[in-house]
Amino acid sequence: MSPFIARPEHGVVWITGASSGMGRALALKLAEEGYKVAVTARSHEKLLELQAEASALAGSIVVLDGDVTSAEDMEHTVAAIEYQHGPVALAVLNAGIYLPARGEDLNHEVFERSFAVNLHGVVNCLVPAVRHMRSRGYGQVALVSSVAGYGGLPGGAAYGASKAALINMAESLKFELERMGIHIQLVTPGYVDTPLTAQNKFEMPDVVSAQQAADTIAAGLKSPAFDISFPKGLVYRAKLLKFLPYSLYFRVLRYFLGSGHKHQSVGPRVTPHPAE
Repeated sequence: MSPFIARPEHGVVWITGASSGMGRALALKLAEEGYKVAVTARSHEKLLELQAEASALAGSIVVLDGDVTSAEDMEHTVAAIEYQHGPVALAVLNAGIYLPARGEDLNHEVFERSFAVNLHGVVNCLVPAVRHMRSRGYGQVALVSSVAGYGGLPGGAAYGASKAALINMAESLKFELERMGIHIQLVTPGYVDTPLTAQNKFEMPDVVSAQQAADTIAAGLKSPAFDISFPKGLVYRAKLLKFLPYSLYFRVLRYFLGSGHKHQSVGPRVTPHPAE
């Protein structure tokens, strides 16, 4: 049986972390294609600006404030979408943060906050979304991870670990969700150029614009593919690295990062806040 692929007539697309960067660009892209898009974040004003920008598009954007770190908030958000706007046909769980975690300055807060948003924040959205989809017998879910989840990078102990967990989660859930008619996909972007990643103090390889990222994701969401990863060159290199023995893996990373790697933080996508 072919996997379910959400179309505008099936219901609402729900995007978390939609007030800036890749999530914002994707919301506009799908609204342009005629979808009704529900957007969630804690930056209310930015969401209202996004809604206004979409007013002339074929579809529409509806605003729902919410904090993905609150399971109660996300239960209410999904219920509000279902009751007021229609069934959640597609959930793109995109909210995330990047906080450097360096060995010389380890602390609980960085790990707790990273996991609260990047991992538990996804679970808080996934549970109610899947419950409603299961009751209907169809749905589509996309978990936004990162190429950083493929392997350890300097400064990425918290971010990379949370994103690696999402990769494992999506792979594991595929077996059960597809039997319920729910098409699950894994989105693994590399470096996406936003005003926030412009603050990075290192050269970002194979960087793509937020619009390019949105176009790639939108195309992938319309396919039966499990993996939506980009840019391909960076993805292939990152995956190949994992086939190396650790002695070579660390040597290759040191070579490409250069002698200053101890002072660099190499997270692929910086978002300071789940609301933004």
